[in-house]
Amino acid sequence: MAALTLGGLTGPAATPASLLATLRKGHPRILASPGTFNDLQKRIAGDATMLAWRQKLTADARKLLTAPPSKYEIPDGLRLLSTSRRVVSRVYTLALLHHLEGDPAYAKRAWDELETAAAFPDWNPRHFLDTAEMTHAFAIGYDWLHEVWTPGQRERLHTAMVEKGFQPALKIYRAANGWSKVKHNWNQVCNGGIGTGALALAEVEPGMAEEIVEAAVKSIHLPMAEFAPDGAWKEGPGYWDYATAYNVLFLAALETALGTDFGLSNLEAFDRTGLFPLYFTGPTGRTFNYADAHDNAVRSPQRFWLSRRFHQPVAAWCQQRAAQPTAQDLLWYDAQAQSPREADLPLDNYYRGAEVVLMRSEWENPAALFAGFKAGDNQANHSHLDLGGFVFDALGERWALDLGSDDYNLPGYFGKQRWTYYRLRAEGHNTLVINPGTGPDQVPSAKTAISRFQTGAGGPLAVADLTPAYAPHALKVWRGIQLRDRRELLVQDEVETAAPARVWWFMHTTAAVTFDEPRRVATLEQGGRQLRVEILSPDEARWDSLEPRPLPGCPAPEKQADNHGVRKLALALADLSQARITVRLTPVSPGVAAPPPPGLKALADW
Repeated sequence: MAALTLGGLTGPAATPASLLATLRKGHPRILASPGTFNDLQKRIAGDATMLAWRQKLTADARKLLTAPPSKYEIPDGLRLLSTSRRVVSRVYTLALLHHLEGDPAYAKRAWDELETAAAFPDWNPRHFLDTAEMTHAFAIGYDWLHEVWTPGQRERLHTAMVEKGFQPALKIYRAANGWSKVKHNWNQVCNGGIGTGALALAEVEPGMAEEIVEAAVKSIHLPMAEFAPDGAWKEGPGYWDYATAYNVLFLAALETALGTDFGLSNLEAFDRTGLFPLYFTGPTGRTFNYADAHDNAVRSPQRFWLSRRFHQPVAAWCQQRAAQPTAQDLLWYDAQAQSPREADLPLDNYYRGAEVVLMRSEWENPAALFAGFKAGDNQANHSHLDLGGFVFDALGERWALDLGSDDYNLPGYFGKQRWTYYRLRAEGHNTLVINPGTGPDQVPSAKTAISRFQTGAGGPLAVADLTPAYAPHALKVWRGIQLRDRRELLVQDEVETAAPARVWWFMHTTAAVTFDEPRRVATLEQGGRQLRVEILSPDEARWDSLEPRPLPGCPAPEKQADNHGVRKLALALADLSQARITVRLTPVSPGVAAPPPPGLKALADW
């Protein structure tokens, strides 16, 4: 037998004749086997959490029985994606409840959903995520409900998958372009959705299935290499969720259908990615949402699969507390949970793959201190000009926030106008701006790194060399942050410019802001709690509170988010060639003395 070799990854099956030799006969075989649902019934009966989740899914499924099927809708003129995702969710829920409760109404309603989508003119292949997710829905519907369908119904689903899913995908695989060659979430989603469809139809479309599975296994190796060396994801927390959801889907489907994932799950650092969301989530439950990401809590059933596959009960603990239960949550549920405190996990982590540092004062305390800080690559998919950006939680509140993405349908959002939108520019993040109004306010091609990270006495600290982000204005831009004694946050910048320059320091917040004269101390208040933000250097710096909108002379497109309810704490320094900016953020706790002021010293001496 020849070997399928993927950059050092070797597994069985290279030729189409052998690739599907181990195919499980019959159905179900996608994420499940014939005994899976009976076993799941027993597990649910013995676990209070699973029982509550099943009851929630039953209630959801009962509501679906009277809901109309999803329509072919492209409200933004580009994406059918919301429809595809609705069909995926509905088919999973209805198919699972069919097995758990045996009510034929669930299968009938699933058929209504699938038959309607099968009649769509297409699954919108120009935005191929839509096609891939719809193929995923049909794979589950065909496979999990196979014994319910008549031969005519199976043929209807089969034809739709081939014509609207496989044929458009094969054009891309055969041309070796598009999403099949990228290293970001599109690859995993498209390969995962189309790949599960191929596995579902493998016995009735063996030629297509073999070609698709072989191409998908080779292709998905590209983004999976991006998890190295430590399990991080450069596209931010929301796209970590999306990418890993379909990555795990494909690996799990390969295992249940073929008995092997061809070694993909053994690729470097994939066994570590299940803990990445734990680190990028603060004690407030909000994430460090760099790039095009929201800061909502991550709810990822694939963490149960990762927990089981890699014996990581902390990943299961996280998902148990975050889940809004789905069929995959029940299917992959892992009761062997362990808290990060019980596991004695380090409080801090530096992820070299993404150039992101996360640090906190303790686990499992909603009032704990937490800071996220990034350097990284402005060319990473979905990136903003946010190098040097940070967020900060304390006392159960987020004080320094990232505004996240803007509307993807804005003109040129993923094209030439991307760096004209406030939320995507450096001025829309908690970082520095030098000489605003002279074009993109960080170099869009810049790559920067954390040059120093350490934990221990005095609290964790990280220093980033951000100089490439500010060329040609700057000769040196370093930023350091320290969770000083794990009681307050210190942010220090060292700037040297090629000519006298104007430098802005920004921090976005939803807190009310007041100042003590001479405006060296800002008091932030929200939720009945306070944070003291003090300028320690330079002596001439003073605070101001600005609207979160473009600076004079900077791009100001008419259509973009208005950032209502947010203020921007700012200081500006003019005509400087060299400066050290040091800011101290201290939570105010009644009856608790503030830490003594730090001695000022250069970042090289931190």
